[in-house]
Formats: sequence, C-alpha cells, structure tokens
Amino acid sequence: QVQLVESGGGLVQPGGSLRLSCAASGSIFSINAMGWYRQAPGKQRELVAAITSGGSINYQDSVKGRFTISRDNAKNTVYLQMNSLKPEDTAVYYCNADLVHGEPPLAYDYWGQGTQVIVSP
Repeated sequence: QVQLVESGGGLVQPGGSLRLSCAASGSIFSINAMGWYRQAPGKQRELVAAITSGGSINYQDSVKGRFTISRDNAKNTVYLQMNSLKPEDTAVYYCNADLVHGEPPLAYDYWGQGTQVIVSP
C-alpha cells in the first residue's frame, strides 16, 4: 500500500511563510516526478510546482520567486517552501507523485489527502 502524507498547512497572515511536506511510504521502487497542486473554492485544481527525479523544476508563474520546491530522494519526501504568501494563495494543497511500485513494477499516479492553507489578516 502506497501513501502520500502531507503536513504543514495552516493559517498565516499575508506576507508570512509556510512549509509543506509530503512523504511517500510503502513498497516503492522509484519515484519520478513529485509536485504540488492546489484547489481554491470554485476553481479547478492547478499545478503549483513540480520537480523530477533529476531535479528539473517547473513553477506556476504566480508563485515564481516566492515558492521553492525541493525533494529528499532518500526520504521519498517533497517540500514546498512558501514565502510572501498572498490571500490568493489560499487553497487546499495536494501532493502528487508519479511513482513505480508493485509486481511487475509499473508507474502509478498518487495523490495526498490535501492540506489547507489560509492566508488572511
């Protein structure tokens, strides 16, 4: 059984910072890309940032310069450091991983349960 467990959401004032973590556990052969998505009320889920196993990174334009994605391959963990937070960053943030597991090993797409981020005075 593979799980993605997120932590680090919460309430923060505009201009503040939060750090999200997402750890993948289970019988995992390898992890390809890992990323963070978010979904605000009434809106579609959107990509925030993603990082490949080789370290290539992609950010949504609205978070460039404010958010930093990183990963610890030894711990199967991805992080999202969010600085200079704005009210429009308020959303449920979801971790995503494209990973290989099972017998035979195949690639599957997994999602975390989501963590709420609220940016408000």
